[in-house]
Amino acid sequence: MGVDLSPIIGNNKRSITLDALNNKKLAIDGYNALYQFITIIRGEDGSPLMDSKGLITSHLSGLFYRTVNFLEKGIKPVYVFDGTPPELKAKEISERKMTRDGALRLYEEAKVQGNQELMKRYSIRAATLKSYMVNDAKKLLTLMGIPWIQAPSEGEAQAAHLTAKGYTWGSVSQDYDSLLFGSPRLLRNITVSGKRKLPGKNFYIDVSPEIVETEEVLNKLGITREQLVDISIIIGTDFNEGIKGIGPKTALKLIKQYGRLENVNDIKHTISDDLVSQVRNIFLKPNVVDVEKLEWKNPDEEGIVSFLCSEKNFSEERVKNAINRLKKRPASGALDEWFS
Repeated sequence: MGVDLSPIIGNNKRSITLDALNNKKLAIDGYNALYQFITIIRGEDGSPLMDSKGLITSHLSGLFYRTVNFLEKGIKPVYVFDGTPPELKAKEISERKMTRDGALRLYEEAKVQGNQELMKRYSIRAATLKSYMVNDAKKLLTLMGIPWIQAPSEGEAQAAHLTAKGYTWGSVSQDYDSLLFGSPRLLRNITVSGKRKLPGKNFYIDVSPEIVETEEVLNKLGITREQLVDISIIIGTDFNEGIKGIGPKTALKLIKQYGRLENVNDIKHTISDDLVSQVRNIFLKPNVVDVEKLEWKNPDEEGIVSFLCSEKNFSEERVKNAINRLKKRPASGALDEWFS
């Protein structure tokens, strides 16, 4: 879920088009993207796309066609996948599972009632990424010639590291944690954009790509990255509970006034120094790896058709049409030159 910094990020973000990202290398939080695909690509009754064996393929559909769109725009994506989560995330993971289990029970009740609206709502809340789904995504990316990285821990931290080191131009995620992990640029609504129905409501909103420049945000707020981490610890992260009754705007005011969490007398005893230190280290000294180089290769056309059409029951016509789009000259030059 990440840290909810939206109340203080506010207008410190701006719209951007995919065309503006031509010839840019982007590090994409793979789990974040796949989760978006499996929640959004569903039928009216909430059922995901599946192959003949009953295995979910919604994530593959989203990954394939969206990545083709990226390549057409001259964007060079690299997907980063989560590794072993920090121990402090265990409670958050457990709570997410309980939420999904509860939603699954409500989905089954709605199914018995034949209420498709409720079925879709609860099926989205019950969605989860299974290991075979991630493995299938990696296989597809390899066939497409798209690099992917297995992070040692948090994928978002690894993506931020790639951007901070200049391997990529920006980090792609829906969460604001990328700012805490040190990414110079966060790109949101990149993997999924367009009109989106608000959960539990009967109307849609336009979702368009946007960019958040970390240095610009920090300068406008008048704080450092370290202070932004302290603000996040106060309001709550995936690794610690927030302090009850304090939201982002109040946390910002306190940190600007006192400098750091330990100096805020009213709250410093509500969270242990050891926990504060551990969460700070997760964000400021994340477990990441360097890469020698990122390489984009020519797609394996036969392999893609075999995997998606023969194994996963995708429409051969649609898949081949998408592959033909890849053969066309991308915005940044000839295809062979672009992949070199």
